[in-house]
Amino acid sequence: MAAVLTAPLFHSVELSKIQNMPAKSLSPRNRSLERGVDVLRAFRPGSALLGNAELAERTGLPRSTVSRLTQTLVGTGLLQVDPATRAYRLAPAVLTLAHAMRAGSQVLALASPLMRGTAQAHKINVGLAAPDHDEMVYLESHRYHPRPSQRSVVSGQRVPMALTSLGRAYLAMAAPAEAKPLMQRWRKARGPQWASLQTAIEQAGRDVMLHGYCAASWQHEVVALASPFQHQGADYVLNVSVSTVKPLRLMAQELAPILLALKLQIVQALAHSQAQ
Repeated sequence: MAAVLTAPLFHSVELSKIQNMPAKSLSPRNRSLERGVDVLRAFRPGSALLGNAELAERTGLPRSTVSRLTQTLVGTGLLQVDPATRAYRLAPAVLTLAHAMRAGSQVLALASPLMRGTAQAHKINVGLAAPDHDEMVYLESHRYHPRPSQRSVVSGQRVPMALTSLGRAYLAMAAPAEAKPLMQRWRKARGPQWASLQTAIEQAGRDVMLHGYCAASWQHEVVALASPFQHQGADYVLNVSVSTVKPLRLMAQELAPILLALKLQIVQALAHSQAQ
């Protein structure tokens, strides 16, 4: 295994302050807002149009509640009604939110050129992702490995947290309050498959602690390594991947120095930017 170039950060100062804050000092959560966000989350690639019944099924909310929420979201310009089907689609305003996020992200501004340079120099795929519920969302992806892959990866694409190196690297640094409910949910959902999956997740956590990264091959003939870091209280995971028939362990030894060197560059660039 490669030596650790940068020790992973497991808890930010900001997160620790929030977790230790007395309960009475925290503002109450707005359940209506949370439910509205759940409705927006239900839209995924391949699901451009969703009716109230489908939204209720995907969110677990009562159909009457979904109906009120969709009417409100239409009124605020975040959803549009399809005249032919009376189903809903995301409105253009949602894209402006994504654009504002990307344009205002210091991490993306500094990391993307470094990621592209590494991907080009080594002819590999490089990605940056962040957690969202039980999935990881790609923020950036540069793909230069010459061997064809069965799937393409673009910004905004989601991958399962429990199965991927991205997700397992995040779980290694996640606060217990974040990781425990996810593990409990997967234990119920996976049934007899949970034992082997739990073992893989726990091993990945040990690998991140000891070596700064973990490896996984959740897709056929694709090997991916991932390493977590934090910036201004937010969690990020950097990964490199290739399409290959070589064994996972062998590819991990080849890719780990590249991944950790890139992570060091990004972390140093962010630190330098903050110091200015």
